[in-house]
Amino acid sequence: MKPAPFAYVRPSSLSDALAALGRDPDAKVLAGGQSLLPLLSMRLAAPTMLVDINGLPGLDDVRCTADGVRVGALARHSDVLASAEAERVQPLLALALRHVAHATIRNRGTTVGSVVHADPASELPAVLRLLGGSVDVEGPSGRRSIPADELYVGPLETSIGHDEIAVEATFPALAANAGVGFEEIARRHGDYAMAGVAALVQLEGERVVSAKAGFFSVCDVPTVVDLTGVDDPGEAALAHLEPGADIHASADYRAHLVRVLTPRVLAAATGHARGRAHV
Repeated sequence: MKPAPFAYVRPSSLSDALAALGRDPDAKVLAGGQSLLPLLSMRLAAPTMLVDINGLPGLDDVRCTADGVRVGALARHSDVLASAEAERVQPLLALALRHVAHATIRNRGTTVGSVVHADPASELPAVLRLLGGSVDVEGPSGRRSIPADELYVGPLETSIGHDEIAVEATFPALAANAGVGFEEIARRHGDYAMAGVAALVQLEGERVVSAKAGFFSVCDVPTVVDLTGVDDPGEAALAHLEPGADIHASADYRAHLVRVLTPRVLAAATGHARGRAHV
């Protein structure tokens, strides 16, 4: 199947890109295109215009500070994954990115694009929510920052306005007393996950004082559950989740995977935190 007809523009400035979006409420932004183009080809999306932002300057950087990793809208997954400094500042990013599709797709797909595409099966929205990150967008009224907790409003749906462009995502740094874990189950590496869990644990001495898990490919939106102090984290997580069914897995199987993966990933995060404390 071929995409429905659409207009195409490739602006050379952010202001021109915003003007093009403002003129057409049914326009879509094109960055990496690894999520959007399949939707176009299957006619699951039919925008009247594509605004290709690949010609915009200054949006392909990966900047690391003591506060976190800031990823520009045109930074490819492979760029972020190749950054040793990004992995040092926030190791959960690299853990998740190694599971994103295949190398060819990571070479073209963008991290910010994956974040704002809001696919429930995507790894990065869950990572952003778990870490308490944010997305910066530019629009007619200027720049604003959207906390991850306010970003996802439904499957493939965010609170970003149709006339706004996501320009940067911020993944906060991992605290010195914290550790992370990540695991997903897919039929083949690079396929859509049937269920996945990211974990963030904080310690005081050897004692776990905070334990949270972010779930993807389980519910309609990436969901974070506080599991601090619970005896059975899998069952406790399911009390806050509504596993869905699709062609990849049944709801019951997803619930089973939550029960298995949650304690395992939390244990890995705890081990990571304790290992960092003894370095």
